[in-house]
Amino acid sequence: MKLLPVDEARARMLEGVAVPPAEIARLEQCAGRALARAVIASRDQPPFASSAMDGWAVRRADAQNAAAELEIIGESAAGRGFEGAVGPGQAVRIFTGAALPTGADAVVIQENAERVGERVRLGPLAEKADHIRARGGDFHSGDRLIEPGQRLDAWRLSLAAAAGFDALTVARRPGVAVLCTGEELVRAPTVPGPFQIYESGSAPLCALIDAWGGVAQRLEPARDDEASVIAALSQIEADLIVTVGGASVGDYDIVKPALTRLGLALKVASVNVRPGKPTWFGVLGDGRKVLGLPGNPSSALVCAELFLRPLVLALQGANPIPAPLYARLAQTLPASGPREHLMRASLRSSADGSLIVRPFDDQDSGLVGVFARADALLRRPSNAAAAAAGDAVEVLKLDRL
Repeated sequence: MKLLPVDEARARMLEGVAVPPAEIARLEQCAGRALARAVIASRDQPPFASSAMDGWAVRRADAQNAAAELEIIGESAAGRGFEGAVGPGQAVRIFTGAALPTGADAVVIQENAERVGERVRLGPLAEKADHIRARGGDFHSGDRLIEPGQRLDAWRLSLAAAAGFDALTVARRPGVAVLCTGEELVRAPTVPGPFQIYESGSAPLCALIDAWGGVAQRLEPARDDEASVIAALSQIEADLIVTVGGASVGDYDIVKPALTRLGLALKVASVNVRPGKPTWFGVLGDGRKVLGLPGNPSSALVCAELFLRPLVLALQGANPIPAPLYARLAQTLPASGPREHLMRASLRSSADGSLIVRPFDDQDSGLVGVFARADALLRRPSNAAAAAAGDAVEVLKLDRL
């Protein structure tokens, strides 16, 4: 297979991705998940005209009469409305969120009125009375509030709750197993040998998978031999398997040869990207999908943004490709090479509100510390011309806390 451009490789990975079955989950269990059935309003919100302020519900005609004194005939509070009607020369004490009584068509805020016994005297600003939230001002019965495929955040969950839902139909969270390979890897608190390093790829990948709506399973690292890889993956139940390491063409890059014994059919052999050229993708004989990422943690995290995130989202029926985001360069950049380059960068807002992106000077893919300081990836196309400070470039914003 040829070295594929990023967009083509991603498209091949997404071909034939099936959405897992839907399930019903309570609202508090839905954050980050993809909606499977539309949320449709069954009534208007608010279901009645209500007051936006504390004050007095009156007839607008009375509010136009400066210094008018009106008879107080009752009170309307949130959840406990006034059941009578407001007539000429009458007023009802009303509180924020309370239903507007029949006959009233204005609210005079309490700062513009003075209570005198059982009457209220309107002030000179009473004619500015309004402060009414119209029935259906937020949404109407029958409105489609949230569409299938949209991911549910706190604001969309609030909207669903306001429409009377206590549970939603969502896509099942896809299971994703993560396996790192390499004789040189150990996990803390194990003390590394003289030629070993701490394994730092699987934990961040699992964190990303969970944040994107999946359920990550962190497997124990496998040794650099085919039997170890097969033993680790042959019985794992997952919608997607992610391997980290063993993806290149060296003597110890044994993941693809091992998985060939499990029926691996390659769809992407490598990608024209820097870092991450060894990234690959295929399907096992039993239908499980496998994404192979480079062993270098920074390279793996870059390619996770490019390929793993779209796969996890597509497995939930969510839009896998975000809308492009652009920022202005803070410095000049030389012409790029034959591979697309994802540069770790910092992103900030300028005084005029535009985004400014500055790539870090050292883009060595072995530097985890640089990635920890980055909040964006600057995307440089293959064979791009030199770029000047102020030029617009595409960026991938990282979800940093």
